[in-house]
Amino acid sequence: MTSIVLKSFMFSIKFWFDFHIVKSWWEHLNFVDEIEAKAFFDENKDFINAKPFVKWVWWKRQLIKQFGKFFPTDFGDYYEPFLWWGAVFFNLQKEKSYLSDVNSELINLYQVVKGKPKELIEYLEKQEISKERFLEMRLWDREENWQKKYSKIERAGRFMYMNRTCFNWIYRVNSKWEFNVPFWKYKNPDIVQRENLLNASRLLNETKAEIKLQSFEKVLDNAQSWDFVYFDPPYDVLTESANFTSYNENGFGRDMQKKLRDIFVELDKKWVFVMLSNHNTPFIRELYKWFKFEIVKARRNVNSKGNGRGEIEEIVVRNY
Repeated sequence: MTSIVLKSFMFSIKFWFDFHIVKSWWEHLNFVDEIEAKAFFDENKDFINAKPFVKWVWWKRQLIKQFGKFFPTDFGDYYEPFLWWGAVFFNLQKEKSYLSDVNSELINLYQVVKGKPKELIEYLEKQEISKERFLEMRLWDREENWQKKYSKIERAGRFMYMNRTCFNWIYRVNSKWEFNVPFWKYKNPDIVQRENLLNASRLLNETKAEIKLQSFEKVLDNAQSWDFVYFDPPYDVLTESANFTSYNENGFGRDMQKKLRDIFVELDKKWVFVMLSNHNTPFIRELYKWFKFEIVKARRNVNSKGNGRGEIEEIVVRNY
């Protein structure tokens, strides 16, 4: 097992102090008014005022404050193999960053935001927010060879539109790999996010982010000693009836959780800093029993029964 003492010795105390002062402000930006936020970014020009442009059923922004104290304070390149809304990437703003996922539509969206944000904004500005338009777009993936029929801009716009207007921001596909979440009428879904998309594009470019369609195990081919890898996989089920783990057409069962653990172990052998978050279940604790872990609280917003909502425990696993 990689020596925790040796890794800790390599950290710079001064960098730790400076980094966490700045980052602690960044973590609180959602809770301060616009004037304070502007003042922060004026004083800390290395930070870009960008936030995740994709919403997700497990709204992880509430956890970033808790996760911040677990990040390594000095490391090489950054890897986020389960990208989705990229919470940690937007928080760390690390050069150089490698972002990947197996969801082709998600990766297409990030690539478009990085390379053609203005075209995407123009497309979104033309869209009417209505149930009729939602249902029309939802039918796209029922068409044969639909990804070739529609442009990358249109597909990225569809993803943003569906994500911001579907029920609880859930990404779910059926057995035919078709998006099947219903429409939900939000007061202000803000499908355009003009300023944020432009800032996100700037961040992706300035961090020289590489965005690839690939599975998580590919990180083994590239991550080197002292790099940092954060795994945020589809979570282990809390109950046998839970059904929110299939965010891509391949699903992510417990056999995949075991495979991910094996990758975690291999990265540890390479002296890579590795951090993982998941539901705090006996199964996950057993998988990572040889590593250091912490328990944090998260608010659960999705449940068929009202009394099933509220705080749940997440586990943060580290090898450092």
